[in-house]
Amino acid sequence: MVTRMKILIIEDDLEAAAYLAKAFREAGIVSDHASDGESGLFMASENSYDVLVIDRMLPRRDGLSVITELRRKAIHTPVLILSALGQVDDRVTGLRAGGDDYLPKPYAFNELLARVEVLGRRKGAPEQDMAYRVGDLELDRLSHSVRRQGKEIPLQPREFRLLEYLMKNAGQVVTRTMLLENVWDYHFDPQTNVIDVHVSRLRSKIEKDYDQPLLRTVRGAGYMIKDEAAKGDGRPDP
Repeated sequence: MVTRMKILIIEDDLEAAAYLAKAFREAGIVSDHASDGESGLFMASENSYDVLVIDRMLPRRDGLSVITELRRKAIHTPVLILSALGQVDDRVTGLRAGGDDYLPKPYAFNELLARVEVLGRRKGAPEQDMAYRVGDLELDRLSHSVRRQGKEIPLQPREFRLLEYLMKNAGQVVTRTMLLENVWDYHFDPQTNVIDVHVSRLRSKIEKDYDQPLLRTVRGAGYMIKDEAAKGDGRPDP
C-alpha cells in the first residue's frame, strides 16, 4: 500500500487555501489547513506532516515566527514558504529562519507541486540518526535503550526523553524552559524543582561507577551533556 503524502497549509486567505487544498487533492496529496499562525504551530507540533506550506503574513503569529519556534522545538518537518514578499532579502530572511524553500506569489501550481514533492522526499533527514553517542554513552532510539561502556542502563520513560533531548543537543546549553517545553510538553512554573529532581536521578544512573562525568549543570543557564575528552556533537560517527 502506497502512503499518500500529507501536508499542512498555513494560510489566512481562505480562498487561496481552498484552491491549494483542491489542487493538492487532485494531485493525490492529503492536506490540512490552519488559518492563523498559532493554530498552525499547534497542528504542526502535534501531528506528523511530510511538508508544511506556510504563508509569511499571518494573524496571531507570523509565518517566520512559526518556523523559528518549530525549529527550536527540534521539529524538522520541511517547510516551503509561500509569500507575496518575494524580494531577495525576503527570501534570504525566510531561509535563515529555518525554511527549506521559498516560492514567491504569484506562482504556478505545477512548480509548487514539484517543490513540495522534492521536500517530501527529504522529510525527516535530521531525524535519520536513530542513535546518539556522547563519549562512551550511547542512546538507541529504535530499541529505546541506553548503554555506557556496553553496559545497559535502565531508564524511566521521562528520563529517557530527557537524556535523548540532551544528547540531541550535545555540547550546547539546554535551558530549563527548553526542557519544560520539549520534554514535559507544557509550560509551568520554571522555578519548580521537577527538572532538578529528574536531572539528579539521570546523572546518578549514567555517571555512577564511571570516572568521566558527562552531564554538567551550567550555573544560571541550564544543563549540558558533553564529552570533555573529545570534541563531539553527540551524533554517531559516519
